[in-house]
Amino acid sequence: MTRPSRKRDGDAILVLDSISKAFGGVQAVDSFSMDLKKGEIVGLIGPNGAGKTTVLNMISKVTPLDSGDILLDGESLKQMPPHEVSSLGISRTFQEIHLFKGLSVLSNTKAACHLTATYSLGDALVWSSRARKAEAEIEDICVEMLDMFGLKEHMNKEAQSLPYGRQKLLEIAKALVTRPKVVLLDEPAAGLNNEETNELLSLVRMAQKKLDLSIIVIEHTMEFISDISDRIVVMNFGKKIAEGTWDEIRCNEEVLTCYLGED
Repeated sequence: MTRPSRKRDGDAILVLDSISKAFGGVQAVDSFSMDLKKGEIVGLIGPNGAGKTTVLNMISKVTPLDSGDILLDGESLKQMPPHEVSSLGISRTFQEIHLFKGLSVLSNTKAACHLTATYSLGDALVWSSRARKAEAEIEDICVEMLDMFGLKEHMNKEAQSLPYGRQKLLEIAKALVTRPKVVLLDEPAAGLNNEETNELLSLVRMAQKKLDLSIIVIEHTMEFISDISDRIVVMNFGKKIAEGTWDEIRCNEEVLTCYLGED
């Protein structure tokens, strides 16, 4: 099926065009629009229930849109299933850690690459030279990513045996190993202490520059958001109420009253 292609909004790599989603009688996201420029990190903030995670779910197609559209490099994602959206270059983490029980750090990372495998089921069954070569290439990429996040020395350990902070880093490494264009981070610093949060901040910045990533990050830790974001979008009751730099957002009376003072 040929999908419609639309003109990109300036230099935006991702455009959310008046997207909406209701659950029963609750309007979780209401005609919400924003864009993400190539190489930009946008912080998405607001109180619990504002609709932030629903927006990420709609981008990754975990949750279907009721109306509006989402464009990646000008191509509509509205009718695409989640696996196809992922293959086009959108990756994400979730609020809860999702690791494969009993598998090593390296195996968990390799599992994230299943959509990029270049060999057939037949190759896998007979373990052909093509399959062996592809798996070796995947392992090299995974080891490189684990090294970037300081996890290489742990790669043969069971993933769930790692301390919580290391598991959070592994979740992000898994999201980046497929070299996505756009990364969606849902509360990556939740549950981390100050030292771990600062380490996460440095590693995400490094990865963003090295891999040329465009990132949307949800976080309730305002220090993390202020330090990492090029621009911040504020939501309440499914709507965007403010947008700008941290200096602009922190001087917005409505934001200060309703959101930043709540955490």
